[in-house]
Parts: sequence; structure tokens; C-alpha cells
Amino acid sequence: MKEHLKHRVFSVIAHVAAQYNLQVYAIGGFVRDIFLNRPSKDIDIVVIGNGIDFAEAIARQLKVKLAVFKNFGTASLKYQDLEIEFVGARKESYRLDSRKPIVENGSLEDDQKRRDFTINALAISLHPDSFGQLLDPFNGINDLEQKLIRTPLNPVETFSDDPLRMLRAIRFATQLNFKIDPVAVDAIKKNTERIRIISQERITDELNKIILSPKPSIGFNYLFDTGLLHKIFPQMTDLYGVEYIDGKGHKDNFYHTLHVLDNISETTDDLWLRWAAILHDIAKPATKRFEAGHGWTFHGHEDRGARMVPKIFAQLKLPLNEKMKQVQKLVMLHLRPIVLSQSIVTDSAVRRLLFEAGDDIEGLMLLCKADITTKNEYKVKKYRQNFELVQQKLKDVEERDNIRNWQPPISGTDIMHLFGIKEGREVGIIKNQIREAILEGEIPNSREAAIKYTIIKGEEIGLKVVANTN
Repeated sequence: MKEHLKHRVFSVIAHVAAQYNLQVYAIGGFVRDIFLNRPSKDIDIVVIGNGIDFAEAIARQLKVKLAVFKNFGTASLKYQDLEIEFVGARKESYRLDSRKPIVENGSLEDDQKRRDFTINALAISLHPDSFGQLLDPFNGINDLEQKLIRTPLNPVETFSDDPLRMLRAIRFATQLNFKIDPVAVDAIKKNTERIRIISQERITDELNKIILSPKPSIGFNYLFDTGLLHKIFPQMTDLYGVEYIDGKGHKDNFYHTLHVLDNISETTDDLWLRWAAILHDIAKPATKRFEAGHGWTFHGHEDRGARMVPKIFAQLKLPLNEKMKQVQKLVMLHLRPIVLSQSIVTDSAVRRLLFEAGDDIEGLMLLCKADITTKNEYKVKKYRQNFELVQQKLKDVEERDNIRNWQPPISGTDIMHLFGIKEGREVGIIKNQIREAILEGEIPNSREAAIKYTIIKGEEIGLKVVANTN
């Protein structure tokens, strides 16, 4: 264990611990990650005594600034590449209406008992007399070996005291590809209603960490099976289930969405592309119809889904900014490349897709590839080959026509100057005609061609040229 404590900061902590005759321990995630062979730059230090006073002594030795949070009894500092937080050992009790604990001074055992999971209750002594000794009262090392998420104490009480721990259990299981102890899973099911005392910001932060995991479906399956997802994101649970009429059913859109999410997670770490995968079919329950002789349809679910995105982002306290607009655009357009891949690809259709997608075209193509979840190998091969053709066409058309993030070659001011008219309906009509002509390939995407076309269209509605536009 000592080989993991060679950084100078540990020798300084040991020296000060001996000087003040204090028992001091590294605890939590830093210790856990040693056994997982994961690098960790965040270190939690627990002191049997006053954590702030000890931190001040360490800061003086290291000659660094200390941030003190007296209300929480903690202090933190940055040293080289490490962020270190100090706290006095404590025991906690809770009220039913709050996850904020009533805190008292305690022993190391008290402090380990208050930890959320056994794998986070591991501690290493930093006092010179026992430097490097591991303290594992809840068999957390065995749980790491068994890849198991388990609570130190009764999980019903653990999750009732701080319901955010339910989401943290699922997040750790997802990030580490661990299982949650069945007793803890049952405890989550019994405490789902308690999640309502947690702020939406905290819930969404954990949800985003699940989404950013290597295989997010692990977490979403736990969220669904425990009933937590029904509380925190009911629109997603509405996707669940298959309905049959006249022997015809549709695919389960909940598990399809998880498949798409896992697929796109293999190709990108972009949180917002992953959110687009989650929301791409979110309006299918609202647009589901059965047509006799044909089967189930979801006409317009991309448009309805795009309109749902701002409301869902507001509900989940996700940012209502360009990221939301990006997700909204991808939901709106997610069928377009699929349609293109199933038919003869015309330049005009490609130009329109480039025009509407702009800089999100690569993300859109990743989403559409992820949306191929059929188990029919022939169909998968065919779709992928067609997508490659569409992507090449997109590249060729963009290089030739420069349509991405397109701006009109001439402006409304140019049109008004050319014909000597004021802003009004005629200007809007001509601008739309120019855009359509360029997207349809009737004229090149150049100022000269656009001016010539503008003169023709202006004369058609009775306008006369009164000035040059160079």
C-alpha cells in the first residue's frame, strides 16, 4: 500500500500527524481507486479531531492557500496536481424531511459507517506508526473483487437518510460495470418516493454521469426496474411496452432507445449527442396510431419530439441554451438521413440536409447510424452501405456548393437598394426564392448568380431595377 503514498503530500501529512499526535486517514474514492487501478487526483483526508486546524497546519507546510468552509467543518487545498479535502471524523443522523445530516464529532468507525458504500468506506492510515495500514471494517475489498455495490449499514436506512445515494449506487454500478446488492436494490424500490426531497440539480447531475458512462443502459435498466425512472423522468418510461392489434405489434421503444444510446456511446463522449439519442423517439407514445391493413405508425414523432425537448430540459434543469437547441435540431432531423439512405440521393435533398443541420451534420449521422438496431444482418449491412453513400454525397456537395451554415449571397438590404423599395413582403418573397433556387441547384451559390436571379424574380412581380448592387 505504501507504494501508492509516495507523493510528498503524504509524507507532510504524516509528519504533521505525528507532530500533533493525531490519527489521520485517507478515505473514500482515492483508496477505492487504488484497488481499481484508476488514477485519482482527489484525496479525502479524515482527522480524528479538528479537520480545519489540521488542514491549516498542512497548508503552512506546503506553502499553499487554504479554502475553509466552517459551516461544513471542512477545508481544501490544491497542491501540484492534487485536490485535497480535510474533515474531522464525524457521525451523522437525519431528519425525514431533509438529506442534510445532524453532525457530531465521532470516531473513524463512525465516519466509515456514514459512508454510502462499502467500497467508499476503505481507509488508509497516514500516521507514521501505522502508515499505509488498510482499514476495511465492512469488507469493501471483497466487494471490489466481487464487483458489488453494497451499503455499510442497513440499505433501507442508508437510502432513506440520503435518497441521493440511490442514484449514486446506480451511477457507480454503471460507471464500474458492477452489480448492486439485491438487498440494496429492494431498498431502493422501497424508497423511490424519498427521491422527491432531492433537488432536481443533484438528480440531473447523477443522471448525466450515468449517461456519460461507457454503457449507460446498465444504469437506465436499474432506474427503470427500481421505479426511480418513473419518478425522475416519466416521459422516458412512457416508451416502455409493446401493444398488439390484429396480431401486429411494434418494437418496445424503451429498450430500442437504450440500444441507440449504447450504440452512440461507443462512438462519442458528447453528452448532448447522447441526450439526442435518449430523446430521438420520445414522442412516439403521443403519436402512436394503428392503421388497419398497415400496422402501427408514429407519423410526425420527430416534429412532436423536437417540440417536447425544451419542456424536458426545463423540467430536468438542463441548460436552456445552444445545447438544448442542438438536441432539438437532432431530434427533428433524425429521420432525414435514414430516408435519404433508402432512396436515390439527389443533390437538392443533400443540400437541404446540409442547410438545416449545419455544423451538427456529423452528430446527426452518428445518431442515425446508432439508430440501426435491427438484428437482421442483411438490413444492417445494407443500411450501413447506404449511409456511406449518403456521407460521401454530403462531402461532395458541401465541397462544391458550400451550403453548411449557409448565408444568402445577397441580403434584404441589397434587394431593397436594387429595386428602391422599403422592407416588406416583396423582400421576403425574393429572399425565399433565392434560397430555394440555390438549394434546388437552379443557380450556383454565388453573389453574381443571385443578383441576376433577383432581377428576374423582381420583374415578375412588377419591380424595376433602380440601382446597381456590386
